[in-house]
Amino acid sequence: MNPSVPELETDRLILRPHVREDFDESYALWSDETVTRFIGGKPFSREEVWSRLLRYAGHWALLGYGYWVIREKNSGRFVGEIGFADYQRDIEPPLGAPEIGWALMPSMHGIGYATEDHRAGQRGVPAGCGEMRLRRGAAGDIQRASDRGVLPHCLRVFRAFPRVPISSGRIV
Repeated sequence: MNPSVPELETDRLILRPHVREDFDESYALWSDETVTRFIGGKPFSREEVWSRLLRYAGHWALLGYGYWVIREKNSGRFVGEIGFADYQRDIEPPLGAPEIGWALMPSMHGIGYATEDHRAGQRGVPAGCGEMRLRRGAAGDIQRASDRGVLPHCLRVFRAFPRVPISSGRIV
């Protein structure tokens, strides 16, 4: 595990950096049609998921922020992934800021984990990020029916486009 990536806990969840052993569960997540319906429109291949895991590690190493694996605290079961990324998307208008994203195993939908994850994620933005503009992910977050209850919570914390001051690893 990367010691520079903060490990976060909620009452029910642990958010920690990815390790090689997470690959099979990450592949199960990203190869599920329910998960990818609004994120790319098709299941991801093993190669694409492996590249995703490497990209997660690269975000933390180069930018000081990235994605976490989400696990249930009591059982250790894989819940999904959440984090911040700068994908340098070729879109107009350009995002010009990190975006938040998340994906949960279908069996974990409707339990309130996404809202809990977002609240934990807001505490995990590294202090070195200074003032950071966060934008809601461009990958269809609003369209994911199972996550519609999460979006208002996210927007209260991150807002859609304004600058969000970061101090001591916490959003002010």
